[in-house]
Amino acid sequence: MKIIELDVTDSTNEYCKRIDSGEDIIVIAKKQTFGRGTKGRSFVSDDGGLYISVMRHNTVPTEFAFKIMIDSCVAVCETLRRFGLHPVIRWANDVLVDGKKICGTLIENTFCGGEVSRSIVGIGINVKNVLPQELNNIATSMKQAAGKEFALSDVKNTLIANLQNNYSLEQYKSYINWFGREMVLICADGEIKAVALDVAEDGRLVCEVNGKTVKVSSAEVSLRL
Repeated sequence: MKIIELDVTDSTNEYCKRIDSGEDIIVIAKKQTFGRGTKGRSFVSDDGGLYISVMRHNTVPTEFAFKIMIDSCVAVCETLRRFGLHPVIRWANDVLVDGKKICGTLIENTFCGGEVSRSIVGIGINVKNVLPQELNNIATSMKQAAGKEFALSDVKNTLIANLQNNYSLEQYKSYINWFGREMVLICADGEIKAVALDVAEDGRLVCEVNGKTVKVSSAEVSLRL
């Protein structure tokens, strides 16, 4: 797969869209000026982090689209574990270390005729970048978590290799340690206490709310542990 490395861009996902010629590519930037997360949130993308997007032109049936998220999240977790860290997935696509966010994933799929015709997977890992002070309680970096510095090139090469692998839902769930715990579902009209039970094949979170088992989509709610 062709790899394009940039010093700076607005967003690696947006760069992929601009140059899309039908070729599968990987775009890596040292810095993003307009990094984005899910639901339009900004993602701080200063020097020292790893910002990468993988664009593939797939023929994945829509009902299996969650597999794209599985593969990306587990690839990140396997990478972090390779460097001695202990990652946890916060459904659906955040990766935490020591309870703080260390990686965000933004997946933008294009659908056509019941299939995913193109997927752009954007991944931002805090490697040794300095995080804003206001994020100290909710975000961390590999350097902070491990107490030592890692070479960006080593993390990059490990992640690229892992992104070529296929992972299972069971592997995704193996990085979840909060099943059976009470958590909060943040909805458009308020917050709901729930107990997390499982993640379904289609990516919906299975939980117990007021004694009833329900499935919720990440497009509808956010999760606070």
